[in-house]
Amino acid sequence: MPPKRASRTSDRETSARPDDHRALRLWLRMLTCTQLIERHIRNELRVRFGTTLPRFDLMSQLERHPEGLKMNELSRRMMVTGGNVTGITDQLVKEGLVERLAQPADRRAFRVRLTRAGIKAFAEMAREHEAWIVGLLSGLGKREHQDLLGLLAKVKRHALQATDGLKVQRTSA
Repeated sequence: MPPKRASRTSDRETSARPDDHRALRLWLRMLTCTQLIERHIRNELRVRFGTTLPRFDLMSQLERHPEGLKMNELSRRMMVTGGNVTGITDQLVKEGLVERLAQPADRRAFRVRLTRAGIKAFAEMAREHEAWIVGLLSGLGKREHQDLLGLLAKVKRHALQATDGLKVQRTSA
């Protein structure tokens, strides 16, 4: 059965009114684009590989760190709770895609890393994932990609500065 298409009346952007501030309308458009892309990726991962985006994300983190990562580091990098990481890790261990390694210096801690089977499985998923993203963004030319990257970098810098300002305000209060 084909995936449900988001109707134009159900996305975040359609909640904006013409008299809303342009920045709010822009935010809602960015959020809608992100959600549409994420929905597509989630569906493709499920259909093609029988997996979920959180499992893919965890394996992606481990692929970038062949020596493995501690559970709390995985949790921080994925921005999810330790319980979520533990549940995903437990499933991937059962499937032979990741392994837990004891930490000699701390018997309570361990690292998680991809197994050979996990490396192979993730490599295939990552190739497909990249192709899906390329396809989804193929409506833009090379110059438009560069322009959008630059503009979003500027948005990110400003948002980080605003976030850092809030942290300073909270700690000095």
